[in-house]
Order: sequence, then C-alpha cells, then structure tokens
Amino acid sequence: RGTVGPTSLTGLNNEDLYVAKVIANVSCEQAATVIKVSKTSRHAVTCVISSETPTNRLAHLTLLSLAEIAKAKKGVNKASRSPSYTVVNLQHDDESFKIDQTSLVELVKMKDLDKLHEFGGIRGVASALETDFDAGIFGNDQDIARRHEAFSSNTYKKPPSKSLFYFVVDALKDLTILILLGCAVLSLAFGIKEHGLKEGWYEGGSILVAVFLVIAVSAGSNFTQNRQFDKFSKVSNNIQIDVIRNGRRQQISIFEIVVGDVICLKIGDQVPANGLFLDGHSLQVDESSMTGESDHVEVNSSQNPFLFSGTKVADGYARMLATSVGMNTTWGQMMSQISRDNSEQTPLQARLNKLTSSTGKIGLAVAFLVLVVLLVRYFTGNTTDENGNQEYNGSKTKVDDIVNAVVGIVAAAVTIIVVAIPEGLPLAVTLTLAYSMKRMMADQAMVRKLSACETMGSATTICTDKTGTLTENRMKLTKFWLGKEHVKEVSPNIIKLIQEGVALNTTGSVYRETSVSDVEFSGSPTEKAILSWAVLEMNMDMEAVKQSCIVLHVEAFHSKKKRSGVMMQKKTDNTGHVHWKGAAEMILAMCSSYYDASGNIKDLDDGEKERFQQIIQGMAASSLRCIAFAHKQVPEEEHRNEKDQKKLIEDNLTLLGLVGIKDPCRPGVKKAGEDCQYAGVNIKMITGDNVFTAKAIATECGILQPGQDTSTGAVLEGEEFRNYTHEERMEKVDKICVMARSSPLKRIIKRVVCF
Repeated sequence: RGTVGPTSLTGLNNEDLYVAKVIANVSCEQAATVIKVSKTSRHAVTCVISSETPTNRLAHLTLLSLAEIAKAKKGVNKASRSPSYTVVNLQHDDESFKIDQTSLVELVKMKDLDKLHEFGGIRGVASALETDFDAGIFGNDQDIARRHEAFSSNTYKKPPSKSLFYFVVDALKDLTILILLGCAVLSLAFGIKEHGLKEGWYEGGSILVAVFLVIAVSAGSNFTQNRQFDKFSKVSNNIQIDVIRNGRRQQISIFEIVVGDVICLKIGDQVPANGLFLDGHSLQVDESSMTGESDHVEVNSSQNPFLFSGTKVADGYARMLATSVGMNTTWGQMMSQISRDNSEQTPLQARLNKLTSSTGKIGLAVAFLVLVVLLVRYFTGNTTDENGNQEYNGSKTKVDDIVNAVVGIVAAAVTIIVVAIPEGLPLAVTLTLAYSMKRMMADQAMVRKLSACETMGSATTICTDKTGTLTENRMKLTKFWLGKEHVKEVSPNIIKLIQEGVALNTTGSVYRETSVSDVEFSGSPTEKAILSWAVLEMNMDMEAVKQSCIVLHVEAFHSKKKRSGVMMQKKTDNTGHVHWKGAAEMILAMCSSYYDASGNIKDLDDGEKERFQQIIQGMAASSLRCIAFAHKQVPEEEHRNEKDQKKLIEDNLTLLGLVGIKDPCRPGVKKAGEDCQYAGVNIKMITGDNVFTAKAIATECGILQPGQDTSTGAVLEGEEFRNYTHEERMEKVDKICVMARSSPLKRIIKRVVCF
C-alpha cells in the first residue's frame, strides 16, 4: 500500500484526476473511494497496487507523476514533501470485468430487481463495469478494445446480400415475361417448321432478344439499387448518440456504443442498448416495438430501472448505463432476421402489368377462337388451296398435308398472341425507372422504394417542416429583453435567477477541459444557443450553480407543452424556487408580474401583457424564435408538499426576461422553392413556431410573397385548423401556405377522395 501525499492536487485538471481515479479503480476497489475524496479535498491520494506486472508498475508510476505535476503547477518545493510507496502483492486480474455478459443480459431481459440488488444495485453494476457515474468510462482505444472483447460491439448480423442471379430469377417470375417466352418458343418452332431455319427464326428470335434485354436491365438495375441501398443504409442508420466519456459529453456513432457507456437520452431518442437508469426526470419510454403495448412505461431508479434497445423515449430525459449491446439484445436479434423485400412494384408497373395481362388474356381468347374456327373450317372442308382445290378431303388427304395445315393454323393463332402482347412495354418501364434512380442516387438521394421516382414525379404538393429543413438549425441568441427594454446591462439579482433557470432547467451540458481552454456546449441547437449566451454573456458557472441547489422535480420539455420546468431548493437557506422556460406567449400567460430593467418587480396587468405581446411579435417578425424565462419563490412549507406532486406551480409567476434566437435559412432554399412553384408544385410549411415567426421565415424562403394578404387563410394555427369540420378542412386545405403551432402528431391530414 503506497501513499502519494499529502501533496495537494489543486493544480491538476479534470482529465489528470480522472486518470488517477481509473488507475485506482483498476488496482483496487477501496482505493477508488480515496480517489473520489481526493477530487474534493485534493490531497491524500491512496492506491493499492496489485502483483508486479507492467500494468501495475505503470499505475503507481503514473500516480507519482501526477503528484509531481501538481507540485510543479503549484510551485511547491520538491524537497519539502517527498512521496513514498510500498508495493503489496495482491492477486487481481486487470484484464477482466467483475460481471459477465450472460448475467448482464438476463438482468435486464428478466427485469430482475433481486439480482440487481445482489450486484449492489446500479452503482454496484457500474463499479463492476469500471464506469464512473459522473465521468463515464475512460474511453481510450485500449479501454474500448477490452470492452469489445468482453461484451461484443453494438452491431447486428445482416442477411447475406442477394446475388445478381437472384434478381435474374426474380425477373423471370414476371407473368408478361413468361408469356413472351412461351410465345417466342412457339414462334420459333412454327416459324422454322413453316419457313425453314433461314427465315423462320426472325419473329421468335426478336421476341427472345427483347425478353433478354428486359431481364438484363431489370436484374442489373435491381442489383445496383440493392448495393446502393446497403451503402445508404449504413449512413442513415448511423445515428449520433450523446455519451459521457472521460468526464466529457460527446457525440459518437450508435455503432461505437460499448458496455459501460453512460448514455444521455432525451425525448425522441431511440435507446441504443439495453441498460439501467442512472438518473433523470419524468422518463417515459414507448416499448411498443418490443412488447406491442401502446401505453408508455415509466422508468425510474427504484421500481423499474430497466431500458431496452430499440425503444423510444416518449417524455423526460435521463442518463443510462449500457449493459448489453448488439446481438446480446432482443432488438439486435430482431434486426438481424429482417430482410428487405425488393419484389414490390411501383403503381405504374402494376397498372402496366395489369394492362399487359388484360391485353394478353384478350389476345389468348381471340387466338383460341381463331384457332377453333380455322380448325373447324379446315376439317369440314371449307378451305381451299391456291388452285381452288379442297384442302381437306377426308382419308384421301396425306398426313403431311394435314400436319402442315394444322401448323399454319396454330402459327396464325400464336401470331395474334405475339401481336397482342406489347413486349417493348416492360423494357421501356424498366429503362425509365433505372434512369430515374440513377439520377436520384447521383444527387445523394436514397431511394428506399422503387415507387419513389414515380411518386415524386406525380407530386403536386410538398409539406415541409421548418427547423433543420428550411433553416440551418444553427441557433444563435441575438436579443435579450428585460422588462420592456432591450438591454445589455443586467442587475445582479436578475443574473443569478437567470443562471439558475438556465443551468437547472436544461438537457444540455457545458464542458471545459481547463480554465483557459474553449468551452464546449452539447444538447439541442436551442439549448446550446441559450447555454452559450448564459456562459459567455452572463458568466454562468453551470457546475457551481448545480452544486448550490438540489433539484426536487422536473417537467421535461414536450412539443405539445412548448415548455419545461424545474423545482429546486437552495442549500444555503432551504428556500424553494420554480423555474419555467419555453415559448414566450405560453410562459407570458403564466405570469402575473415581471422584472423591469432596474431589477424591480412590477405588476403584469392586461395592458402590460399587450405590450409584451407586441415585443414578442416584433421579434417573431424578424425571424427570431422567442423564448421566455419565469420564476417563483416557494415557501419552505409549500415546496415540501409540492415536491411530492407530479405537477409544478404554473400560475402567478414572475417574468424574468425574453430572448430572441436566430435560425438562418439554408442557402438555396428560396431558389428551390421558386423552381417547385414554377413546376406547378405547391409548398406548405408546417411548424411548431408561432404565427409571426412562421410567416417571417416563409416570406424569407419564398413560400409567401412580401406583402401577401394572409387574411384569406394562407396562414393559420394548427389548433384553428383542427377545430374545422371535415368539409371545412377540405375546402380550405388548398389555400393554406403556412400552418403554425402545429404539434408533430397533428401534422397529418387524412383525406379520402372518391372517384
């Protein structure tokens, strides 16, 4: 047992401390406790070194080096404090984990709380996986390789790719092709029989060439499309996931998730692995993809801490510990067994095949009728040869003459069939689709379905979202209103409240490696814009704010509510506070007072609310997304009761301020919109923003013309549209250009047209 100390570690940055902590965790579990204390007291680092191996020698030498670095950074005299250590021979396998994959799989799959308690709870599992609750895994190449070897990777087995021969056989199954092949064989046989080999093969041979071209082009096109789809699928399935590694929140590919990772989840995310709930608020998960049940499941640390790969986060946010990945999850096994069906037909192909089939059936019927009539005429003696003699004369007619006559009659019937079936039609359709798909793939458009080319060619209306589609989704906070004034100087009491409202009521995070390094922000674009403003303009220390408060309850942001809230308690005086953040008009409706530019509280009567509404509309008219912050202090006896409830205080709040966030339009959007309109395609923008912001963005993108009269129903809110009757919707839907304040689930218009 060796002690490095009492050297102070104040000079070390977070990464240095994390290295020391990981080394201690590898060497001996009890040393981890001392290292954890050292992060706050910054001295007396104790580490137990196991048997003399290169890894262990590196461990204790690294700890000694860290202590020396700390000394150098603080300018401490090296002679004043000399570190000492003793190596104790303890048998410990540094290469293995204290829990096996089978136990982890069964733990989550069976939702076994008893077994979880046997492992020491969630913290026990995290310790066995060498994961720190706050800092995550170390995440270097060696650490990732160990975890891949022990627990596998987050990838799925895929069915083997279909060969070119498969698509050739698939093309041969087409009914039209089969009929044409039959006709070609008959035409060849009768043509050669009747006209000889030199001239008799022309008609049948031409049909065979056409059939060969159809099969070759169709099979080649489908084979190429299948390979291209596999390439594009790798890109589209490569979802970016937020994880915490080495104390830093970062985005990685879903395929890079390993067992032990601390994963950050928010509304709309797909759970990328099986795992355990670490912490979070109001987490609701949609498990219908796994269980078929439509009801959302609440996940928490006490009763149900289990999360399954492939499920979706319906509400709330959380951090989870990955325990199983890839083929060790039910989702992975399901995905490995799913194969894509390439045998679908486009609507045009289906209609043309129906036409070809109908024409073929009519041709067959006519050919059969002609065959019967000609045979009856021949065998009843009603046909004559070139000399006017009766062709069939009973037993006097030679067998060869009868055979030749019958062959001629059958050849005539086959000719009718060949003429009736348009053998060039399948080739024309196949070539057209192949060309369209090639053009779309050249533009990096992934064609998931063959019908996409034809469907998009028939489209007359495009309904598009705003954020990230028409705009760049790169938010920047450009305006701050305190009271009714656009201010740059803010009173200290307001700054403190805003810092609390931002730091505690967010799903984003702030990371800075050292005091002189650049700050990194993570989260949604809106969250990053607000955090950047609070840190750089308001000098917010996010970690210090979190350490000074206890979060009692959280209401996560939801697209339907357009707001999020938090109840917290200050550690200094035990006072309770509620903070809300969200769409400005919704937060404004919850307030009964506001802070003016001097930091004084003023009553918010109807007249004042109207002035604030004008400010909000003014920012929205400048294409700014307007966010409001509100606050209320709750007496101790009240917040003790409130924290056990599922709903935060929503009225009589005090408005802290308004911020305007700019999201610029994508380059080329206006030109693309003009091209669509020139081609006769209407564009409708459907967004969750308010009417004024939506109208400003639509004008900027060219969907609305400057000065266009919107009183005729071109711009309206989703709620107004939903209140229409079915007849009114059908009457007004073609006039709508912009629909604002529309929730995701209510953006679909189901329309039935009877012909």
